[in-house]
Amino acid sequence: MANIELKVYNQKAEEVSTLKLDKSVFGVEVNEGVIFDAVMTYQANSRQATAKTKKRFEVSGGGKKPWRQKGTGRARAGSTRSPIWVGGGTVFGPTGIQTFKVKQNRKEHTLALKSALTLKVKGKDLLVLDELKVEGKTKEIKAMLDAFKVSEDKCLVVTSDELVLRAANNLPNVVLRDYKNVSVYDLMNASKVLINKDEIKEIEEALK
Repeated sequence: MANIELKVYNQKAEEVSTLKLDKSVFGVEVNEGVIFDAVMTYQANSRQATAKTKKRFEVSGGGKKPWRQKGTGRARAGSTRSPIWVGGGTVFGPTGIQTFKVKQNRKEHTLALKSALTLKVKGKDLLVLDELKVEGKTKEIKAMLDAFKVSEDKCLVVTSDELVLRAANNLPNVVLRDYKNVSVYDLMNASKVLINKDEIKEIEEALK
């Protein structure tokens, strides 16, 4: 199977070499269905699910009967904390222990990652760096993004370098991920993906 060849750049956006990538990872037939499922799974599993409303017995007050049972012309009422009263309890509200967790099987998730990476390659949105090294200053990352003309785009920077993490942490349009934790959602949510050649090879090996 033929390989895919991508340009490799330095941090000044100058082409320095090329890199061959496996077509079985970066050139697959895109399956939009598994991408959709992967994104939905990620978003569902990211929900905190801590919303809670009070039931009738949890609302304070309401111990005294509002008015006598008969003779007033009004409907019977035993408590002001009844769900039909303003300020009363909620009948079918969230309990605080609900879960929205869903799963996607490994084979589908792997195909979703391959499909997302293929889309980035086809759209020329995957930028491979020869090396990503900084001294921990935000202006260094900003200068690199300016060199690639992507400073206004939503960028995913794949790195495990602590100095890069520190330098890019203040940039609102930059999302940082270790190569072991890149999700389909991260790839699809980013306009551009920047990654060094060693780490993209690690991803390739993991998805083969």
